[in-house]
Amino acid sequence: MTRTDHTPTPNDPLDRAARRRVRAKLGWFQHAAVYLAVNALLIGLSWRNGQGWALDPLLGWGLGLALHGARVWLAAPGAAWRERLVARERAALARSQH
Repeated sequence: MTRTDHTPTPNDPLDRAARRRVRAKLGWFQHAAVYLAVNALLIGLSWRNGQGWALDPLLGWGLGLALHGARVWLAAPGAAWRERLVARERAALARSQH
């Protein structure tokens, strides 16, 4: 078992940032679960009545879920693709200075 060089405290900025990111990601998963459950119910009700109105909330809420996901997974500090771009730019800058 490996140990870190220090135990995180509630005042540790890195720990606070990590906890904030975890809350954001868990919040998106909760949002997605509610979206799936409610829209499955709406689709069932819509089809049961022989109507197609369930597509409207599915698409509207789906757009909201997609924007929420983009903010959490793509635009948040520490997003994997962003960190890869930063590393690539650092490498390019280091090469140009030599």
